[in-house]
Amino acid sequence: MLRAARAGDEHAFRTLVEPLRAELHAHCYRMLGSVHDAEDALQESLLAAWRGLPSFEGRSSLRSWLHTIASNTCLNMLKRRPTRMLPIDYTPAADPHDATHEPLVESVWIEPYPDERLGLEDGLAAPDARYEQRESVELAFVAALQHLPARQRAALVLREVLGFTAREVAESLDTTVAAVNSALQRARRSVDEHLPERSQQATLRSLGDERLRAIVEGYMHALDRGDVGAVIAMLADDATWSMPPMASWYRGHEAITDFLRLGPATDRWRHVPASANGQPAVGCYRWDVERESYAAHVLDVLTLRGERIGAVTGFVTPEVFQRFGLPEEVR
Repeated sequence: MLRAARAGDEHAFRTLVEPLRAELHAHCYRMLGSVHDAEDALQESLLAAWRGLPSFEGRSSLRSWLHTIASNTCLNMLKRRPTRMLPIDYTPAADPHDATHEPLVESVWIEPYPDERLGLEDGLAAPDARYEQRESVELAFVAALQHLPARQRAALVLREVLGFTAREVAESLDTTVAAVNSALQRARRSVDEHLPERSQQATLRSLGDERLRAIVEGYMHALDRGDVGAVIAMLADDATWSMPPMASWYRGHEAITDFLRLGPATDRWRHVPASANGQPAVGCYRWDVERESYAAHVLDVLTLRGERIGAVTGFVTPEVFQRFGLPEEVR
C-alpha cells in the first residue's frame, strides 16, 4: 500500500492516512485551540505529506512522520495567529449589573471540540503517554496548553499525549533530546499549575452513566423552567459562568444568580444533551418569534466537580451546532 501511494495512488494514500485522521485532527486542535484552525492545519499537513511521500524513506513510522508534519504545520500557524484562551484567562470576573462587554473577535477564543463525532478514542494513545486522549481535549487541559510557548506545547503533546519517545520528539522538532527533556520539565510544571486536581474523565467515571445523566437532565429541566434557584443549587459555591465570545464572566452563586435573572431567565428555552471536549454539554435553544421555534443559540459545556457543576462555559456560537450533530432548531 505504501509503495502504491508513493507511486501516486491517491486511494492508497487515503487508505493509509484514514486510521490516523482523528488522532491528527485532535493533535492540531490541542496545539491551536480551534477546530476551524485544526481543520486547516490537517488539510495543509496531508497535502504536504502527499507531496513529500516519494521522499519518505520509512526510517520512522508513518504515524511519527505524519505527526512531525502536522506539528510543524501548527508551529508555523501559531506564528501568525493569536493565542486562544477562555474568558477566565482574559479578564477579571465581571459584575452582572454592569453592561456586558461587546464580543471580541472569535479568533481569540478556544473553540469546543466534537470529540465523539470525530472518533477520538478512550484511553492512552500509547503506553508511554501520560494523559488519556479524551482527557487531553478537556477544556482545562487545552486552556493550560495555550499558556505554553509553541515548541514546549508541541513537545508536551507529542511526548505526554501521543507517547512518542524523547528521541522521536527531538527528531520531529529538529532539536536535541536534552533540549526536549528540558522543555518537557518546564511544560509539565506550567500545565500542572493550571490543571485541577482531578480530570473530567476521572470525575465522570466516578459518577457513572446513570448519575451523570441525572445531573445533565436536572440542569436542562431547571433551565427549561427558568428556575434560577434550581440551577444555582447544582453549582459549586465558587462556580464560574462564561460565554465566549463575550469577555464577561461571573463567579459565585450571587453573581451568577443576578446574571441569570437579568439575562437568560428572561427568555424561553429548550435544551438538548450533547458532548464536547470529553465533557457533558447541552445545546441551548432560545425562542425565536419569527421562526415560531427554538433556535440554536449557546452550547453549554459543563465542568463537573464531583456531583456539582464547577464551571459552565457557554459558547455563544450557534454555527458550531452542526459539528456536534445538533439541529439548528427545535419545536
